[in-house]
Amino acid sequence: MPVQSADQTHLFSGHGAGTLRLVVLLAVASALMASDARFGLLQAVRAKGAAITGPIYWLATTPKRLGESAWRYFGDRQTLLDENRSMREQLLLDQANLGRLATLVRENESLRGLLGARARLGLSVKLAELVDVDLDPFRHRLMIDLGQSSGIRPGQAVLDSRGLVGQTLEVSEHQSTVILLTDPSHAVPVRVERTGLRAIAYGTGSSDRLVLSHVPFSANLQVGDRLVSSGLGGRFPAGLPVAVITEVRGDRSATFANADAHPVAEIEQVQQLLVLDQELSAISVDSIESDPDFVGPPQGLSFPNTEQP
Repeated sequence: MPVQSADQTHLFSGHGAGTLRLVVLLAVASALMASDARFGLLQAVRAKGAAITGPIYWLATTPKRLGESAWRYFGDRQTLLDENRSMREQLLLDQANLGRLATLVRENESLRGLLGARARLGLSVKLAELVDVDLDPFRHRLMIDLGQSSGIRPGQAVLDSRGLVGQTLEVSEHQSTVILLTDPSHAVPVRVERTGLRAIAYGTGSSDRLVLSHVPFSANLQVGDRLVSSGLGGRFPAGLPVAVITEVRGDRSATFANADAHPVAEIEQVQQLLVLDQELSAISVDSIESDPDFVGPPQGLSFPNTEQP
């Protein structure tokens, strides 16, 4: 006869008594379930049980809920950081594109102005692009992308859409140096448009100022008078806009006055330029100074030689 296991369940041991108890318990449980389902007899018991076990369940699940909340918080925070970084990068890109678009608009306007200037002048010109600027404060010069290979020679007048900028000074194979009319060593024979007075406008080293010296009071210079190239000396064609008188200094007790003028060309902002494509002779100082209407340079200055740097 087999020996019973030491861990045999007591419910099923001994003369069938355990089996009877199991049947009774199952019957009672079934009756309670049927009564509760039909009449709700155990609803109050369940409510009390939930009231007792609810706080225990809440405490037991607190670590899990805290972990899930922390995970969502840090996950959402990282998502927001990523979105913020992406939006900042897009903003910078849009700003760069907007700045480039604004630059293109300005260049387009400049080109239209140059084309208009070419049509007004009725002269043969070449379009040049700014390559470099001389940073020496005592030398107002820049470099353009046209040289001997494009037919450029020293002494050719250079303009923007508003007026005279300067002239070519040194020419290499593919590039040229332009001396600006504001360079201290540069001078432009000019004529006062209103009165016809002829003089020379000298560079001062300031990008917004030219000077006319020893102008007779009888010439009746006035603020706002326009200066154009006179054509004397053959360096610049006559009639190119040069500057506008901004100040006349001196009193009527003196014989002569000095005048300041503001260049009409946008010298500090030029990007595209026009180079007059025509043969011009060098300035003849004698021919200019012998003119009866010529107003000479400031005392102690001589007419500069623009053929040399």
